[in-house]
Amino acid sequence: MTNTFSRQVLPTPEALRPWVTGIGSVSVGAGSAEPYVQLPDTATTVVFRVGENGRRSTLVVGPRTRASYHHGKRFTSCLEMRLAPGTTRPLLGVPAVELVGRMVPLDELAAAPARRLARELRDLEPEEVVPHLARSFPDLSGAADRSRTALVTAGADALSMRTGRVPGPVRDVARELAVSERQLRNLFAEGVGLSPKHYARINRVRAVLAQADDVPWAQLAATTGYYDQSHMTTDFRTLMGVPPRSFFTGRLPAARPCRAALAGR
Repeated sequence: MTNTFSRQVLPTPEALRPWVTGIGSVSVGAGSAEPYVQLPDTATTVVFRVGENGRRSTLVVGPRTRASYHHGKRFTSCLEMRLAPGTTRPLLGVPAVELVGRMVPLDELAAAPARRLARELRDLEPEEVVPHLARSFPDLSGAADRSRTALVTAGADALSMRTGRVPGPVRDVARELAVSERQLRNLFAEGVGLSPKHYARINRVRAVLAQADDVPWAQLAATTGYYDQSHMTTDFRTLMGVPPRSFFTGRLPAARPCRAALAGR
């Protein structure tokens, strides 16, 4: 039996853009033996899920340092909301580093902001979630340390791949932001959950994934800032569990059963 999988990018309301970098809707039909991949991801994601029995739940999915492979999707649809760097603590009441590698029901977080948000979303229909958040998130702006959030945002942008630009070393980014490397690491631990170096590695490997269909390997290594193809292959294998050629020909690691929603594929 095959599954029906569809993904749709939804518009982000203007009021949410300081807090959210993207919103997506995912729907899945029957279960499938085909594995799916949860890619390494730098973002913390709030997932509003509707199960096969119609039961609704809200999860927080922390940053993922490495890829994982799963089978057995057990939900019918979900709404994914990727939080912007530096916004996890003001929105959920916990630093991002506490969520790395975790998938937690929102109401199980001890912090008051997370529990309050869980109560607000509990009885909403899926189509009501984004409009509600567009009204309620801006009210939390006073909880954010704007200067720290701005530094985290600037650091994340400087360490991200952009067309025609490869991120520089962490020490250069720290110098541009007028902070020490230690300060930058602390800012990233709280605001992103990852070290600046690991953030940059994940971002670069995702750039390889996005461009691999159109660019030869050696050229891809150069355009994504690797010293050579060998270094790209090593980094890819570390984060994805297999080298690039194996991944793109479908020779994947053994899939594990999935216990919860698909998020951040």
